[in-house]
Amino acid sequence: MWLIAWGLALALLTWFFQQKLARDNNPNQAIRQLDAQTIVLEQNNRGHYLASGLINGFEVVFLLDTGATQVAIPQALAAKLQLKQGHKLGLNTAAGTVTGYATRIKSLSLGPFTLYDLSAVIMPSDSNEILLGMNALRQFELIQRNGQLTIRR
Repeated sequence: MWLIAWGLALALLTWFFQQKLARDNNPNQAIRQLDAQTIVLEQNNRGHYLASGLINGFEVVFLLDTGATQVAIPQALAAKLQLKQGHKLGLNTAAGTVTGYATRIKSLSLGPFTLYDLSAVIMPSDSNEILLGMNALRQFELIQRNGQLTIRR
């Protein structure tokens, strides 16, 4: 009986800490909306802004990246999202030059905002996060203050 109790306690603690780590990494799993045109994102424990959203109806996690020219999708995730690889591209990244592929996104949603028919790149990466680049972000006003990013349409 004690063995079962200890096993159950260990399982519950493991689940609790996994949930805490997920919230620390992405504190914007539920996006806070101020009004129909404004959302607020909290900075994560590494100083980044991550947020849950949708691409073509599939749940994804975005990493907002004002240094990225376009939306960049890791290759394995692009396959799950059923995105078609277009022509080959040479991509300049922080890690150097890599080969990627052009693609199109039918719809991209972040909170109440939905963008349609966006160009994107599929890139080799192990990440589960999609870089939300400037071709999407330029359509919004971004204000960063005190660990929060206000996004207004």
